[in-house]
Amino acid sequence: MSGLTIATPEELGFVPERMQIACNLLGEWTRSDEIPAAALCVGRGSRMLEPRFFGRQRLDLVSRPVREDALFLSASITKPVTATAVMLLVERGKLALGDRVAEYVPRFAQNGKQDVLIRHLLTHTSGLPDMVPNNAALRAGHQPLSAFIDDICLQPLAFPPGAKVSYQSTGFALMAEIVREITGSTLADFLAREIFGPLGMNDTSLGWAIHKKDRIAEVRLPAGTEKTDWHWNSSYWLSFGAPWGGLITSPADFARFCAMMLGGGELDGVRILGPATVRAMTSNQLLGMPEVPEEERRCRPWGLGWRLNWPGHSQNFGDLLGPRTYGHWGATGTLAWLDPDSRVFCILFTTQPQGEEGRFLARLSNAVAAACV
Repeated sequence: MSGLTIATPEELGFVPERMQIACNLLGEWTRSDEIPAAALCVGRGSRMLEPRFFGRQRLDLVSRPVREDALFLSASITKPVTATAVMLLVERGKLALGDRVAEYVPRFAQNGKQDVLIRHLLTHTSGLPDMVPNNAALRAGHQPLSAFIDDICLQPLAFPPGAKVSYQSTGFALMAEIVREITGSTLADFLAREIFGPLGMNDTSLGWAIHKKDRIAEVRLPAGTEKTDWHWNSSYWLSFGAPWGGLITSPADFARFCAMMLGGGELDGVRILGPATVRAMTSNQLLGMPEVPEEERRCRPWGLGWRLNWPGHSQNFGDLLGPRTYGHWGATGTLAWLDPDSRVFCILFTTQPQGEEGRFLARLSNAVAAACV
């Protein structure tokens, strides 16, 4: 298993009895089948506790326990990883956040989208929909990413770019197209070459590595999708590699990505990002958008691909994290957050979709945060 150096709770500044509360919660929830499977990985700096696994590998109640080398479909935790690829191109002078998207994807300009900037895509301020109206039909037809891009380019905007915040996965699909236009590589190949390989994230890929398919924990499906052949557990979707939600990884592998971010862009002598880039990605980018409503700018901030901690909101991150904490959640029941002040990170991968409130994620997050001293 890849990952970071294993340490004890005491060595990392965690109270063992308090950390056990988090593990007890996951044990209770998986035994009651409120969550089919869960994995927890908590660390500080470049060391981590031994990852813990709970529940079962498949949804069948008689399935064997979840594997200790299990992989998880991380869903929207993919977004900050896709953003990292874009920021590498910013660092290399290949693009700027103030560039128009249509400069790289000319057909995107139609229907009044000529003024959408790359910055808008990374901050959910573009005016694009979360998913295209034809999303289900495209998936049912097992269409490639290029078909989704074509459909996104046809869509009108719901509001002028930079005027408000509305969560949009389609913007991250477009960033994959921008990476391809600039580098000639698919996003999956670019990530493998420029990030996962250098960081030693040998169990991480955008879309599955087919020879590892038996290691992927099965996700409980939302009502209405079980009988389709394009749901989260289908070969089509696992191989699709959605730039907004197709990252497949292990808790220990993703810990290396978190440690790189907390290390100012560097881990084990390998530099992925410059410290200035990490600061930009994890700072409130909405402050520079005066047309965004003040409540959004102050109370629901976004970095570049990363969601910052939202004061007064329990959703997903819980109630106890510091003001500079950043992270993301995923619709399959996943969460990752990083606190640059304490240098603590928490990775929780489950196979139970949580909904917007992230009830289990928030409660577990509180238990982990309370164990940190």
